[in-house]
Parts: sequence; structure tokens; C-alpha cells
Amino acid sequence: MENSLSTTAAELRVLSDEYYEKFLSVIAKSRKPNPIRGLYPLEKKPGVISLLAGKPNASSFPFTSFSFTVTSPTSSSLSTSPETKLTIDGAELAEALQYSDTAGLKQLLEWTTGLQTFSHQRELGEGWRISVGSGSQDLLYKAVASIFNPGDPILVEAPAYSGAIAIFEALKCLQIEIQTDDQGILPSSLRSILDNWPEGKAKPKGLYTIPYGGNPSGTTIPVERRLQVLQLALEHDFLILEDDPYYYLYYSTSPRPQSYFSLEREITTVGRVLRFDSFSKILSAGIRIGFATGPTPLLNAIDGYTATSNLQTSSFTQAVVVKLLTHWGYEGFHAHTEKVSAFYKEKRDVFETAMKKHLGGLAEWTTPVSGLFFWFKLILPGEDDSEAIIKTKAYENGVLALPGTVFLPSGSKTTYARAAFSLLSEEDIDEALRRLRGVLITEQQTSESSVLSLAGTAGRQATSGDV
Repeated sequence: MENSLSTTAAELRVLSDEYYEKFLSVIAKSRKPNPIRGLYPLEKKPGVISLLAGKPNASSFPFTSFSFTVTSPTSSSLSTSPETKLTIDGAELAEALQYSDTAGLKQLLEWTTGLQTFSHQRELGEGWRISVGSGSQDLLYKAVASIFNPGDPILVEAPAYSGAIAIFEALKCLQIEIQTDDQGILPSSLRSILDNWPEGKAKPKGLYTIPYGGNPSGTTIPVERRLQVLQLALEHDFLILEDDPYYYLYYSTSPRPQSYFSLEREITTVGRVLRFDSFSKILSAGIRIGFATGPTPLLNAIDGYTATSNLQTSSFTQAVVVKLLTHWGYEGFHAHTEKVSAFYKEKRDVFETAMKKHLGGLAEWTTPVSGLFFWFKLILPGEDDSEAIIKTKAYENGVLALPGTVFLPSGSKTTYARAAFSLLSEEDIDEALRRLRGVLITEQQTSESSVLSLAGTAGRQATSGDV
């Protein structure tokens, strides 16, 4: 397959703004623009004296400057990196402490727009833009509310991120599970469902997927499958909600697969991918900065939701992030993410070594090449559910993980469980899996005793019957 750059902008078909009208929910269509925020851009015209907004006067704020130190992105270690001091003051600080545009600070929007060109080879003029949110989940919730009406079907890979499942449930979407395997979503399952969709019933407007380091599955979808999914989106006219917080945590020795956002240029029709990125896993989780990239009409709907809820993402945290990012530049940012990925690869290797040591013969798994999770299948003779073992018995034995059922939209039973390897030391990982091994061995012994007991009872009954 040729690189996505082989398709020139002139060859691309960019979907029109009118195309997205059918994808917007009733709420999104009925939401009126914020009467004040909608006029903010007019304040920027030279010579205009604005009496518009009820903004507090910056001279009343007690803050005069903020300084923080950051590590070098090109150092060889996260822990021993030299530090640089950055300061936000003057006009930068005044902007950081004030209300700002709903979609985000101009500087951050410009930097992340350039990042999408740097990382995904997408150029402006292809029908997309960016909006900043208070984390990518904030944007995901607003996107789903802006696209789906209560009762609308949504295609969801299974297993899926439990936080997304909670969103779909809260907004009363009808979740349609798409099967997966150790390489992620199965296009054959998706095609089967769509090709056999009941006649006369509205087809799903979108597919939700985490293509890198899937949460909880740990899978990273190969390019061939992504292209098949994109082709199905073209054939069956649905959007792809590409939730990608682990894109920059890729640590395989194989080339990184292109994103859906990048690959849609291959099918020469762009505008069906709504992408969600997050700085939580690579800069700071608590700073709560994410950004959505996609068709302008859909982002307008997301911004409309923001304008009537939390008004905007914190100007201050945006200013901190953009100060760091402009200091690093794109090459520096890339170098930092490479270093973070190497850090998590080491964590993965330590965890898998302990898995082999303690859970060999008791569990099965596929080694993740991105993300923070192991998704493992417990070998439970005579049982088809991990919930009681993981949620109760393992916890009672001093180890906490998540049973797989919470990641299935249907809530059905499963022998899978999820373990996160991002925080623990090597000693704690070894002890946690040793404790889990003890629980599983006890469970197997109990199961074998039950089988022998039943066999003995059956034998005595048979002897008694002969007499």
C-alpha cells in the first residue's frame, strides 16, 4: 500500500458541510449559539471598542507570573534529564487567566493543527479543524451527544473502554458489539452485521474504536484491517470515532500503523473520521487537556455543547501546555513520546516476565505493543466467568484488577481480566501476580475436588442401583 501522501489534495474528495446534517442529533440541531461567545471573534477587529463580555479586569487578579521547570525531551532518561525553567507572565499570563475562545487558545490550536500534519500527514484545506477539551473523554461525551439520539445504534468493538460504555449507556445508545481478536477489530464481523442489517431500520451513524493499545484489550489494529474498516464506512455511510489516547505509547519494533485519520486519504474520500487525542498519558493526566480533530460541522456541534456547559477548557492549563510544546517543538515532542514509550516497554517486559513466572498454564495472553494493559484469559476449568475470582477472591488475597465483563457492552460473562502495568515497581508486580497465582491454584483445586466428589457420588448411586 502506498503512503497516504501519494494522494494529492487535488485528488481528494472532501465531504461537504451539508453532508453532516444527517449525523447531528436532535439536541445538536436545536442548540442555539451562545449569544455572547458567538461574538467573541468580533472583538479582535482592530479599532473595535468592545462592551460585549462580562470579563473580569485582569488588574484585579493577584497572580503576576508562573514559572515551572521541564525536562529535556532529548535526554536518555526520564529521571535524570536536565531541566529548563519556563515562565508565563505579561500578556501571556493575562490571556491564561482570562476567558478564551470556546474551541481553545489560538496558539494551542495552531500547534496541535501542525502536530496533525507532522504525525498524520493531514493538511489544512481537507475539511478538518481542531477543538480543545478538558481531556479527550470530555470531547467524546459531547461528540456522542451531538451525533446520537436516544435509541440510536452505535457500533462498538468488544471489549471496549468502560468509560465509553458508560457514555453510551447514559445517552441511551443501542450498543452493537463488533467482535475482536488478538489484532483488534474484525472487519468480517463488522461487514456481517452491516450487510445483514434489518431492512427499513436506520443503520448506525458511527463506530467507536481504540486502535492503539486498546483499553482493555491492549491490541493495535494492523493497517490492512483499518483500510477494510474505512472501506466499510464508505460503503455503509458511517463515521469512525477514533479514540486514540495511546497513539504515542507505541513501543513495537515494527513501523507504527497509520491512524484512521491518516489512512482515510487512501480511499480518496475524507471526512468520516472524528479523532480524539489526549495529552494525559504523555504530559499530565491531571492537567486535563485533549483535542478532537475532524469535520468542521461536527466540531461546531461539540463547541456548541461546550459553550452551554463549561464554556471552555481552562485557559491556564492550555497556556502551560502550549508554553511547553512551543519550547520543545514537534521534533522535541516526538523525542519525548519516544522516551515515554521506551519507559512503558520496560514496564511491559517486567510485567510479562512475572506473568510467565506466576501465571504460565493458568492464563493466556497476547503481548501488547502499545498502551498500558494486559488483557488475559484465565484458564478456569468448568467456569466461564472471571468476575467472582478477580472482583472478590483476588481482592481478598490482596490484589486488585478488573474483571472483563465491565468492558463488554452486553455485560456478558467472560474469563478475561485486565491488568494495568504502568505504576507498579518490579517487586510489587511480582508479588501481585504471585498472589493471583495462589487464588487461581486454589480455584483449580476446588474445581477438581468438586468433579471428583460428583464422580464419587455418581459411582455410589450406580452401585446402589445395581443392588
